[in-house]
Formats: sequence, structure tokens, C-alpha cells
Amino acid sequence: MSNRVNAGARLDRLPIGSFHTRVLWLVGLGMFFDSFDNTLSSSVLASMLKSGWSTLQLNSIFMSATFVGLTIGAALAGWLSDRFGRRFAYQFNLAIFGGMALVSAFAPSMSWLVAFRFIMGLGMGAEYVMGYGLIIEFVPPTHRGRYLGLLALIGGSGVFVTAVVATLVIPWLGWRPMFIIGGIGTLWVWWMRRHLPESPRWLERVGRNDEAEEVMQAIERDSGVTAPLPPAPQSPAREPHWVPLSTLFSRTVIRRTLLAIVINVICLFGSYSLTGWMPTFFVKQGMSVTHSLGFTAAMMAGWIAGPLFLSYISDRIGRRTGIVMFAALCACLGAIYPNLTSATAIMICGFLLVSAVAIFLTLGLGMTPELFPTEYRFRGGGVAQMFGRLGLIGSPFIVLGLFSRYGITGVVLAISGAYIFIAILVMVAGIETNQQSLEALEPEEIADAHAAIPQTLSRH
Repeated sequence: MSNRVNAGARLDRLPIGSFHTRVLWLVGLGMFFDSFDNTLSSSVLASMLKSGWSTLQLNSIFMSATFVGLTIGAALAGWLSDRFGRRFAYQFNLAIFGGMALVSAFAPSMSWLVAFRFIMGLGMGAEYVMGYGLIIEFVPPTHRGRYLGLLALIGGSGVFVTAVVATLVIPWLGWRPMFIIGGIGTLWVWWMRRHLPESPRWLERVGRNDEAEEVMQAIERDSGVTAPLPPAPQSPAREPHWVPLSTLFSRTVIRRTLLAIVINVICLFGSYSLTGWMPTFFVKQGMSVTHSLGFTAAMMAGWIAGPLFLSYISDRIGRRTGIVMFAALCACLGAIYPNLTSATAIMICGFLLVSAVAIFLTLGLGMTPELFPTEYRFRGGGVAQMFGRLGLIGSPFIVLGLFSRYGITGVVLAISGAYIFIAILVMVAGIETNQQSLEALEPEEIADAHAAIPQTLSRH
């Protein structure tokens, strides 16, 4: 087969401009409303509990249904993306959680709301797999780190906006409008995303070369390329294959798969444990600082400041170096944080800790799709995030068990130890993806990772 499109090399050589900005905002806004719909649960559940519409037991089931939906959705997104295309998958997941958010606003009972939330979680679990993967495939390697930081900034701001909107809306109008706001916003992004092109990298790899060339030329025109660019290095020609899921655990790929899984598990576990449980521990110690506006503002600011700072340094230090650095920083700040007694020190350290956690989370989730070839990039990312979500489901039991037996010191040592472990693992076995084309990052023996018997892909 003649590889006449060479989409990867052409995408990597495009000048950064309005096309990439539009991709960033359309992908980022999807992640923003994912954060909005995910975060609204705490304020909504508190309101329902206060009004007697729900109970503590039903609230727990609601959260469990959300986590299960997120876990399945992450895995499902990877399969849909690699099988039917990026465009189908990202529109499908937005339609699910946007539509179900609107339906949830009219739930007749908590039991119905739990069922709606599970389906909604399927779409929400897919969005972060899709978001980071799409940015990786469209943005040139010289700017990927910056765009990953900006993407996390847009998505993370959804946490702050949710808190503000909930404070203004719920006391006056109740909890149902929160789902309406999230649903309308998500469906608006779904409508705007209809102009986002299919990934020409994926089109070429599945043998749809004519479509890949057409999309590639449209992207080049959109990027202001009016004259032919200098000849690009040609990627090796390859027959289109459907690569089975088992490839992720084959001899040539399993190291990357396991690395991605461990990174995702610790990213999500550390983020949830440090930012979600530490305030509870302070209250247990009799400190009321966690109920102050200053504490909340410091925490929220960290989710914005961290990714913003990352957008300036990521392409300079690289993902591998960044993960090692900020994992070590998370471990150190996490060990200091619960031992502070001054309210000012708690807020400053809390801000720095959340910023470091947000940076580490972005680097980990952003690096994951870079580890896998186009044929199974999203399944690799989906499987890694699925294990990360599974770890998140079990994290409350782990944290509570450690706290009950060893106190706050045991929790801190376990979390900091996890960060130190991943820092050492990435330093020893990690792959530096910075400033490299996705094609150059593919496993050297990629042919061995393909199916033993090629299957010609059908045109979808």
C-alpha cells in the first residue's frame, strides 16, 4: 500500500494558528462541562438530603453509580474511537451525558436519578479519554505540552464555575436547574463540535486515504498553508489492520500499557485523596479553617494556576521529567500539609499542593495517549483510565482503613510513597515523549504488535 497521505508528518509541520485554537476550545469546552456535570454532585446531593428528597444511603448509591459509569465509559470510549473514528466517539459521548443531564433534571424519584446518572457517567467517563487523545493527534510536537496545559486549564475551571453557580442557583431555584445548565451547555458544545474534523491520522491508518487527504487539505487551508510545504519524511507503508485489544498486553507493548495504568491509578488516587480527604482530616483535628472562604479559594485557585504554569514549562522540561519532578513535589507537600497548624500556612501549602497535583494529573493523563500508536491509541488510554477509575472506586476504603489504623500519618505516608514510587518508575522505565512525532514514538517492532492475520477494515 502506498502511504501517499503522510498525515502525521503534515500535521506536525503545520504552523500553530486559528485551527489549533478552535480544536483546543471545542475539546476543552467538552471537558469543562464534563467537570461541571461531575462536580455538581456534591452540592446537588447536599440540597436533596436537606430537603428530604434523598437519603444518605441513596446519595451513596448515586455516587457509586457515577463511578461505575465513569469506569465503563472510559473503556468504551477507547473502543469506539479506534473502531468507528474519533469524530463519532466524541459526539456520541457528548450526546449521552448532555442528553441525560437534561433528563436527570426531571427525575421523578432518587431511584430514577441514580439510573440516569449511571448512563450519564458513561458519557462523562469518555470525555477525558477523548480530550487528551484529540489534542495529542492534532497539535504539533513542539506545542503539545503547552496545549495539554491549556486544555487542563479550561477543563479544571469547570470545578470553580460549578461551585459559584451552585452557590447562586441552588438556594433560590433548587438542584434541578444545575442539571439543566450542564445539559444545555454540553449539547451546545455537541452542536459546535459538528465542524471538528475527523483525525486524518486515524483515517489513513484504517485505509481511508481519500478521506484522509481531503481532510488534511482542508486543515492545511484552515491553517493558512497556501503553498506546498517542503517534502516531509515518509512514514513506512502499512496495510490497514484492526488491532485487537490483546495487543496492549503483547511483548512489544505491555511495558507501555503497564506504565500507563500505574500512572493513571496514582494520578487519580493521589488527586482524589489529597484534595478530597485532607480537609476532612483537618476537621477531625478540630480545625475550622477548611470551612473558610479563603481555604476554598486557595484550593480552587490551585486547579487553575497549576495547568496555567504547566502550559509555559511543559514543552521545555518534557512530560517524563515533569512527572518525576512534580510527583516528588506532591510527595513532599503532601507530607508537610497535614502537620501544619497555622491557617495561613495551611492555605498557602494547600494552594501549592493542589497546583502540583493538577500539574501531575495533566502530565500523566496527557502522556498516556502519546505512548500508543494511532491504531489503538484511544483503547490504550481508555484501558489505563479504566484502571485509574477502578482505583478511585476503592480509594475511600483504602484511605479510611489507613486513617482508622495509623491515623493521618499513615495516610500521608501511603500517598507520598505512591508518588515517590511513580517518580522512580518513570525515571527508570519511562519514555520521553517531548518534541517527538507520534509516529517516532511507536514501538520499534510494531509489526509484531499487530494481529497475526490482517483484517481489512470496513469503511464506516
